[in-house]
Amino acid sequence: MNRTTVTLVFLAFLTACGPRELQPDARYECGRCDEWNEPQEAFRIHGNTWYVGTDGLSSILIETDDGLILIDGGLPQSAARIDANIRALGFDPLAIKAILVSHPHFDHAGGVAALQRLTRANVFSSEAGAAVLQSGQLAAGDPQFVANSDNGSFPPVKNVTAIGDGEFVAFGSVNVRAIYTPGHTLGSVTWTWESCALNTCLDVVYADSLTAVSAAGFSFAATGAADRIIESAGRIADLDCDILLSPHPFFFGMYDKLERRGEGNPFVNSLACTFYAEQALDWLEQRLDAEKQ
Repeated sequence: MNRTTVTLVFLAFLTACGPRELQPDARYECGRCDEWNEPQEAFRIHGNTWYVGTDGLSSILIETDDGLILIDGGLPQSAARIDANIRALGFDPLAIKAILVSHPHFDHAGGVAALQRLTRANVFSSEAGAAVLQSGQLAAGDPQFVANSDNGSFPPVKNVTAIGDGEFVAFGSVNVRAIYTPGHTLGSVTWTWESCALNTCLDVVYADSLTAVSAAGFSFAATGAADRIIESAGRIADLDCDILLSPHPFFFGMYDKLERRGEGNPFVNSLACTFYAEQALDWLEQRLDAEKQ
């Protein structure tokens, strides 16, 4: 085999392990996939923290002095977009050491399996979330679970590490703390870390969803899910929080903030977590009123 042939074989191997590997199985289509997966240009939020998700689904990249940390993988269809956004910023996706998951639903965990195959990163979730990620199937007790159905399924993830409430995922000088905030799912996690730039260090909170959304017939009041949302909202409101992020960008007003980037950093708002929690409780109250009817 001559040198040219060896080079072509090597390039073919790289291609097979690259973007083509990130293409989703057709069975994981959904009604809103195209809408949620519209492209969004990647951008810096503050310091070591970057947005690399799609127009409708957040994915956050954290730069450390010992590799990269990624939070959430969007849909199965989002993996290639996230990979492209990371590369567009000048980072190498193969430097991702850890993938953290907010909650194990198909629109936030769907792309994790492909991104893990590409990067060989460790995946971290809550104890309840880890089992769901490894099965690729919603568990009974999840508000969106439908018995005897593959609805909401996603590609299963291998080798998931369950991290305890209040514990840290640490790489280099960056420590990302896991805060259990169940309610939207039993395995929901809020992640928080410090991001510094120009001698200004800010507390960033990636607050998991607190919306009372479910399959037909589920009761937030009767199952205790409402109490879990109330407790989780209180935990998020009490966090040190200078910048709020969340799994869906419209929850933290991303579009409006991007239009105001010339006015300083519009993502900085020390009351944002409190407002987020209060809004979640308002939605929950509406849901509980509807359940009574």
